[in-house]
Amino acid sequence: MEECKVCNLYNLNETIAKDLLATVTYPWEVLSKISDYILELGNKLDPEKYDKVGEDVWIAKTAKVMSTAYIHGPTIIGENAEVRHCAFIRGKAIVGEGAVVGNSTELKNAILFNKVQVPHYNYVGDSILGYKTHMGAGSITSNVKSDKKLVVVKNGKEQIETGIKKFGAMIGDEVEVGCGSVLNPGTVIGKNSNIYPLCSVRGVVPQNSIYKNKNEIIEKY
Repeated sequence: MEECKVCNLYNLNETIAKDLLATVTYPWEVLSKISDYILELGNKLDPEKYDKVGEDVWIAKTAKVMSTAYIHGPTIIGENAEVRHCAFIRGKAIVGEGAVVGNSTELKNAILFNKVQVPHYNYVGDSILGYKTHMGAGSITSNVKSDKKLVVVKNGKEQIETGIKKFGAMIGDEVEVGCGSVLNPGTVIGKNSNIYPLCSVRGVVPQNSIYKNKNEIIEKY
């Protein structure tokens, strides 16, 4: 599935996790490696630009972090990022430069590329969000199947067995996810696509698409 490959979803120059993602074919292959990568990279960050706060949490000096936010390590908060009131970062998280983690938003085992916005009541777990992706208010990634089985990425008759139990969504660059949408386990959204509000999405959404529902996916012009 070419559309699911890292090279077709992301501009790796827009993340501090470039070296990690460059080692794999499909982005979900790094989910088990995020923690170790942060610990290795964090200790190499320029102390003139980053403060180490608590245990294994590195926060850029130019980032704005509200005192009511909770941040557990290992985590890196990039330059000029914003972590707002009551954000809950559970660890194993990279928040890119200029990204926004909003009020009551929860992150866990996730990579947010530069300028990603998850600004209002979002849950992002075991997921990777590409450059300038925006998740509307209340939209979430669902990262475990109800039957607790391993996640399979499906695209029509094609499928890839990931061998992973926890897998949220792999979202390409500059994707817009509408308010109240649920991205089910194993969702992959191609770059420059739009998801209508209140959608339940699963499987692969092609790049440059508008997803209205599972039976109506149209190409953007």
